[in-house]
Amino acid sequence: MVSGMRLLCNFEEEFAEDNWSKLTERVASHMSQSVVALASFRGDKRFFACTGIFIDCNELTTRVLTSASLVRNSDDEDKVADNLKIEVCLPDNEHATGTLQYQDLRYNIAIITIVGSHCTQTAQIYDQLQTEPHGEVAAVGRVYESGNLIATGGTLIDKPSELDCKELKMSTCKITKAGIGGPLIDFDGNFIVMDFYGLEETPYLPRNVVLEVLRSFDAKSGATDLINVDNPNRWPVPKPFWCYPIWHIYMGEGVDDDDLPRPIWT
Repeated sequence: MVSGMRLLCNFEEEFAEDNWSKLTERVASHMSQSVVALASFRGDKRFFACTGIFIDCNELTTRVLTSASLVRNSDDEDKVADNLKIEVCLPDNEHATGTLQYQDLRYNIAIITIVGSHCTQTAQIYDQLQTEPHGEVAAVGRVYESGNLIATGGTLIDKPSELDCKELKMSTCKITKAGIGGPLIDFDGNFIVMDFYGLEETPYLPRNVVLEVLRSFDAKSGATDLINVDNPNRWPVPKPFWCYPIWHIYMGEGVDDDDLPRPIWT
C-alpha cells in the first residue's frame, strides 16, 4: 500500500450519507433488533459479508433473509461455494453460527438458519403493504466487524436496473457493499424490499417476488434444499481497491481522469 491511500469498496465501508438519526425512535428500535450482519469464511479467510434481517423464529431456530452473494461461487456463479462457514453478528453484537437452508441463484436470495431463538423482532414481510410511487425510503444495513447500524435515505424511482434480473427496480439510496441483502423500508418501518448493489443507485427486488421465492422455499421438504437454475442472472459486486483521497473526492465531478492517479485493485 502506498502512503496516503485508502481502501474503498470494502465490506466494512459505511454509507457515505448516514441517516440513521432521521429514523423515529420506534423504527430505529425495531431495526436495531431485527437487522443483522453476516459473513462467510473459507478457513480463516473471509469470503463475503453483507446484511440480513430476521423473518421468523421459534424455540428451535431463527431464520435470516439475505443475499445469496454470501455463498455464491465467485468463479462459477451458477454454483454455491464449497466449504464455507457462516457467522452472524446478532443485534447484541454476539456471534452465532449460521447454516444455509435455502438459496435461489436466479433472484440472489438466501435463507440462513441459526440454532435457537435469537430474535425479539422480525420483519413483517407477509403484511399487506401499498407502496407509493416515488415514496421516501431508507436502506438499512449492519457492518459485520463493528456491528454498527447504518441507514441512508432516498426515493423509489421509475427506472430499469442494468442488471440481468428484469424484475429489479431502483431507488436513489446509495449504499455500500455492507448494505447488500439489507431491508429497504419506509419511514414507518415497514419492510418494502431487499437491497442489492449498484454504483450510484440501488437496485431492489420487489416485495411480491421476494414473497413468491419465500413461499417456494417453505413448500420444500428438504432442510437443505437448494434451488439452482441454468444461466442464472448475474449479480456483480465490485472488488475493493486502494486509491488516493483526491481520486475519491473528485471522481465524477468533472475532473479529467487523465489528471488523476490510478486506483490499485486488490
